[in-house]
Amino acid sequence: MSVKPWVYRQWSAAILVIFVLFCVSPVRAEAIKLNYRLKWLFNTSVAGDILAADQGYFKAAGLDVTVKEGSPEKNAINELELGYADFGVASADQVIRALDKGADVVVLAQLFQVNPMQWIYRADRPEIKMLEDLKGRHIGITFGGNDETIMRTLLARAGLGEKDVRLSGVRFDFTPFLKKKVDVWPVYKNSQGVILADQLSREGEAVYFFNPSQFGVNFVANSIVTSGKMIQTHPERVKIFLKALLSAWEAAMDPLNEAQVLASVKKKDTQTPDDIQQKQLAATRQLIKPDKGIRIGVIDVGAWKQTETIMLNEHQIKGPVGIASRLIGPEGL
Repeated sequence: MSVKPWVYRQWSAAILVIFVLFCVSPVRAEAIKLNYRLKWLFNTSVAGDILAADQGYFKAAGLDVTVKEGSPEKNAINELELGYADFGVASADQVIRALDKGADVVVLAQLFQVNPMQWIYRADRPEIKMLEDLKGRHIGITFGGNDETIMRTLLARAGLGEKDVRLSGVRFDFTPFLKKKVDVWPVYKNSQGVILADQLSREGEAVYFFNPSQFGVNFVANSIVTSGKMIQTHPERVKIFLKALLSAWEAAMDPLNEAQVLASVKKKDTQTPDDIQQKQLAATRQLIKPDKGIRIGVIDVGAWKQTETIMLNEHQIKGPVGIASRLIGPEGL
């Protein structure tokens, strides 16, 4: 059976189109796979991290980032050293301890400008307006934790010793505080602090928060870290990751995006009631961006140096680690 000439022409045209498309169509680069280990669990305090993955900030930057929850057993700095993570979140004390042990870790950005670790107490007790007002208080601390270091620093500044206050070890159970057995209780203001304040408010009780930064102690909290090796071998990758992540954080802290942010957080934290998450987000916003003019990620070098000094004074590290040399910041990339 013969083939008509017009059929040949259609075949030829089709082949030509396929050839042209193959030659001129851009080849889509495969997304760069990265692992990002958080310091703690998914909740509103990591809203920017959640948003970066859920709302496509990483994807738009050509990145395929797996964001993983953290825990005491899943330490971001340890995972950087072992090669399990490319980026992570760590507090200043974790960074400084790691450097003291010879770790190769650098700080890319500081998320919290105000440390969420504070103390809650009932408003029916005298307000703590000066450090000397801590005298005679029954204060909860986590022995071996950041809050113990911070509180002992504050007491020393006030010239107070253990004979002047009563210190009790605390755990995750809030019962001693709720039953008024301990009257000044350590909390993360934007998570447990919101829950406790809400619970007491329902019972007709108001609360105060004792914020160490208001008394000159700026112990740095969560920051974004990576290894020195990553900076040296993949500097452009570091820039792309940080730019995408901080853009997501800026969006997450914008009150105009609240509904969208809470929807993304709810996908990861299904247990916390909606009204509590909304209050937690508002509290987080005040700690991450206490001033509208502050660019998220800026590093408070003075606060980092103070944190190192405090740890030296408390004999938590063997000697100075030169923390300022390990602070890069968004503008340093």
